[in-house]
Order: sequence, then structure tokens, then C-alpha cells
Amino acid sequence: MFNVQEELKKLPPKPGVYIMHDERDAIIYVGKAVNLHNRVRSYFRKIVGRGPQIDQMVKQIERFEYIVTDSELEALILENNLIKEHRPKYNTMLKDDKTYPYIKVTVGEPYPRILFARRQVKDKARYFGPYTSSQAVRSTIELLNRMYGLRDCAKVLPRDFGKERPCLNLHMERCCAPCTGEVSEADYRKRVDMALELLSGHYDPIIRDLTEKMTEASEAMEFEKAIRYRDLLASVQQVAQKQKMSENIGENRDILGISVDNSSPDSDGVVQTFFLRDGKLIGREHFYMTHVAGRKKSDILSEFIKQFYGGTPSIPREIILPCEVDDRELLEQWLTAIRGGKVSIKVPVKGQKEKLVELANTNARLVLDKDRERLKREEGRTIGAVKEIRDLLGLPKADRMEAYDISNISGFANVGSMVVYEKGKPKRSDYRKFRIKSVAGPNDYACMK
Repeated sequence: MFNVQEELKKLPPKPGVYIMHDERDAIIYVGKAVNLHNRVRSYFRKIVGRGPQIDQMVKQIERFEYIVTDSELEALILENNLIKEHRPKYNTMLKDDKTYPYIKVTVGEPYPRILFARRQVKDKARYFGPYTSSQAVRSTIELLNRMYGLRDCAKVLPRDFGKERPCLNLHMERCCAPCTGEVSEADYRKRVDMALELLSGHYDPIIRDLTEKMTEASEAMEFEKAIRYRDLLASVQQVAQKQKMSENIGENRDILGISVDNSSPDSDGVVQTFFLRDGKLIGREHFYMTHVAGRKKSDILSEFIKQFYGGTPSIPREIILPCEVDDRELLEQWLTAIRGGKVSIKVPVKGQKEKLVELANTNARLVLDKDRERLKREEGRTIGAVKEIRDLLGLPKADRMEAYDISNISGFANVGSMVVYEKGKPKRSDYRKFRIKSVAGPNDYACMK
């Protein structure tokens, strides 16, 4: 039997990761420590003011285990991996586990293409992003292909030269049709280079070029061509106009803001992130953090940084926070190792950066307020409806509801299905299908038994 007090005495004064288990041996918390002996023992002391959530967790600890590491940095990496793998109940968790779109240019091909990608891989291609809007990425790719007549097909060139007739894009003047073999690699590469210039944010030469071509076509009475250049010019100017936010050209940084709802033990927090790449705002996104009740904002931000940047290939040179985090130097060291270049975590006190942080905080607060209103409405539709059913049926509680249905094919192959609702919401992970072999013929009552 696991004796907590005896095991506490065996804890080494070394850095590492500790893992808390409940009575079912489920992992309920993972943490790191510079000194395992001091850190783990602190959970079992009577400490006032550490928060109701931690107190609740300690009551459920049945046993613990630990892994010793050579450094605090190794402990941080191991902790992050274990949290992502086990998703413990009492760890502050990042709800949104999504991938962000990139624009991929296959510069390693003789006739490159511009593609939509969800992740970066080492394949000799150039990637731009990440972006927060998939629609904006697809629109940009369509614009570039239309502007420079680039191919969007899956043909392998030059192997597939002349195997098929050119597609409709050639006749619509949307592609220069390199598949015919009549476009040299050098000429096609010039088109790709111009597209790369636009993706890199160098809009002025492209705007001048389109303006000159539009003027020349108009003077030559080629009005259809002039209209086409005019439309392309308007599209480029629109893209360029969206990228005007920043005072430092060429800087890559993320601006983080945070807002926390402490109204209940199950409340969430929101981290708002502004993504600036090459000095331009490419988008913003908000992320929900669970189990934040009683936690300091600095601790929540630290957990967010570990979970978010540990799973994204695009780490900026600078991360701007609204408040200091306790393990800032350790996080900088870890992020620098992942990025392969120096990463700084800063807290501005004045100037444009401080205003951007305040803007991020305001956006996080607005998201949380809207979400609180949505949850109240949702609670009326879900938990409120369950309470009404419970009262009508005279039940002491109705937290979990299961519904079954039986079906067959012309009286044969009976099957059953089960759907589950918990607290008024569908719990799809518990949905089940059953093959019923003990009942012959269409007999729903016998199948239910």
C-alpha cells in the first residue's frame, strides 16, 4: 500500500516532474519542480490561500510518482509532453488544439505551385504564415495564381509535358500553361519570384507595375485588359492595406492579453493573441484555458506559452505579455532551443507595445463577457431542461441520460444504438452501437432486454 508520508521522505532535492494519481489510478495533475523534495511536500502541508481547486485536488491524491531530470529545462519539456499526452483533470489546459494555415510555395519543383498547407515540413518548400483565416489564405493563393498565371494542377513537370490538353485555365487566361512545354523554367521562375515578393510584403513594386500596365493598356484602347489590371491592382491594394498595423517593420512578435472569470470553480479564462509577422498584423485569435479558478494570471500565461508554442512550428522572436511570469528565463531558454534562434519574453510599461497589450486584454475581456452570456443562455436550454425533466419524473437527480433505439433490415440483423447526454449536453465519446445476435426476428422489446 502506498504510504504518502513515507514516500515524501524519499523525495530527492533534485529537479524533475511529479505526477499525481487518484484512487482509480488516473493522472489528475502533472507539475515540474526545481526541487522535488520541497515542491511535492508543499501539497501536503496545511497552507491557507492556495485556492479551492488545489485543495480539492489534494483531497483526491491517492499516490504520486516522480521523474528526476538533469535540469529544470528538461523538467519543463517533460512536463509539457506529459500534460499533452494525459490531459490531467486539474492542469490548466488549452482548449483550442487547432492547426493554422500556411501558404506553401514548392520552390524545389522545376515549375513551382502555391498551395494551402496545415503544417510545415522539411520538403525544400517555402512557407508563409501561420495565418488565422483559412478563407484569407485561399483568397490570396487564388489572387497570386490569377495575377501571375501560375499552375494549380497536380501534374509532375516536366515529366508530363504534352500528355494532356491544357485545362480551361489557359483559355480563361488564368494560367500560362507550362504543361504544354512551351514555357521555359526561367520564364516561369520569374513569375514565381514576383509572387514571392508579394508574399514577403513588398507591395510597392507590384503596385507600380500593375499601374503602368493598366495605363499602357488603356492608352492602347485595350480596355478589357486594362479592366483586368485594374481589378488585380485593387486586390493587391486591399491585401496591402490589411497589413498596415505596426511601428517596427520586419519584427516578428506575438502580443498576449488575458482575462479570467473567477465567478465559479469551473470558470474559464481567455488568452487573446495578436500575431505580427514582418511588422504586420496577420491576424488574431483567442484561446480558452480551463481550470483557472484561483490561479494567478502569470501562472495561466506560463501554461499557455508551454502548451501553445510547444505545438506550433512558428515561434516569433518576441512575445509580449501583460504581466511577468515566474519562469520567464526558463521559458525563453526552452523557446530559443525550439526556434533555433533567440526568443525574448517582455512586459512593456509604456509606448506602442503597452497599448497593444492593453488592446489584447480588452479583447480577451470582451470575448469572456460574450461567452458568459452565451453560457447562461445555453444553461437554460440544457441544464434547465434537465432539471425540468427531473422534477416532472420525481427523480432525485438526472445528470446522465441514455437513449436507445433498435433497428433491423427486413427483420434480420438487429442492431441497437445508444446516445448519452450528461448535464444536458451530448457526450459523443460514450455513444455506442450494438449487434444483437441473441434475438431472431423484429422484436424491439426482446432486443432492449
